[in-house]
Amino acid sequence: MKILERAYNIEDLRAMARKRLPKGLFEFIDRGSEDEKALKENRAAFDRIVFYPQVLKDVSQRSLGIELFGKSAKFPIAVAPTGAVGLLWFDGEVAAARAAASAGVPYTLSTASIVSLEEVADRAGGDLWFQLYAWPQLSLSEQIINRARNAGYRVLVVTADSSVTSNREHNQRNAFTVPIRLNRRNIWDVLRHPAWVYSVMFQHLWRRGIPEFANLPAEFRMDLRGKGNSKMMPRNMPISRDVILRMRKLWQGPLVIKGILSVEDAELAADCGVDGIIVSNHGGRNLDGAMAPIEALPFIADAVGHKLTVLMDSGVRRGSDVVKALALGAQAVMVGRAPLWGTAVAGEPGAAHALSILCTEFDRVMAQLGCPTIGELDRTCLRSRSCGLQYLSSYRRP
Repeated sequence: MKILERAYNIEDLRAMARKRLPKGLFEFIDRGSEDEKALKENRAAFDRIVFYPQVLKDVSQRSLGIELFGKSAKFPIAVAPTGAVGLLWFDGEVAAARAAASAGVPYTLSTASIVSLEEVADRAGGDLWFQLYAWPQLSLSEQIINRARNAGYRVLVVTADSSVTSNREHNQRNAFTVPIRLNRRNIWDVLRHPAWVYSVMFQHLWRRGIPEFANLPAEFRMDLRGKGNSKMMPRNMPISRDVILRMRKLWQGPLVIKGILSVEDAELAADCGVDGIIVSNHGGRNLDGAMAPIEALPFIADAVGHKLTVLMDSGVRRGSDVVKALALGAQAVMVGRAPLWGTAVAGEPGAAHALSILCTEFDRVMAQLGCPTIGELDRTCLRSRSCGLQYLSSYRRP
């Protein structure tokens, strides 16, 4: 698509998405919670880390591929679970999943998707993971876990940092809630974006009806107006040791816990027999003031990296960020907002363009750093501005 020719980086895609989307929808994706300290710190922490290149090496032949939970990926990225992709582009979850499949990387479908998990699996294919918000009623969680298993999802990602609703004040100001509250301001805002109205909302109304969260249990399913079945949706269950052990019994495939920032939680998850963890602060969208995952990562990797697969997310905007995360002990990085902006701009080609940008940047930085293989990335490749440009630690990748 011609518009993508003007998108040279992820920030370009973000700017294009901002023009195309209504303000309430854009800010739902883009912004964080409360004063957005965590959101800002996610980027600041990456910027405090600088590279220490060693260029007198032959980097003409480079290898970017990895293995994640027994399956190969073309480069060390997985698409993170994000809700309501189908509001950015009609059937957006299918578009993003197809882009990930074409790029040769995993795609994680959110519980809060607009398109059902079965339809995404049927139409997109690829290496599919499923993200779960656990509910107090074990039967509800078991129901959706069974659906994911039967549809062919390979990895179950259980989100642990959302046991209470986060305070995203911009959603209240924009009346972007469920049910959506209509007022003069947001109606006018929507009407100012006719391309989005026609290509997304009109397509929904014509083909599917009012968008709804298709993965919720039937007795709790509702559309964006709040209309549907009368039962109130149960709150998310706090993820304790007992819950993880229950999930471990319910899911025989790779099990991953998302939202870890402390060594103690990482060690508890490892003791419960999970296969992986995602070091994450939910992209700065939940606990404001939480430490940046890139700073928590090396301590967690030191503690449990030899026991399970460590991934991280939050704040990743460049391929260079992926390099930094791998050098600090992550096996792969999950990206959420980057492919969302691509999807919002151009659907499947846009999401594919976002992933291509990250892959190209990652490959270029690896070469410039003097590391032809991922196995050569470790903390000797980095320095920290906050430590007077000293080594971050003596850690080396096993």
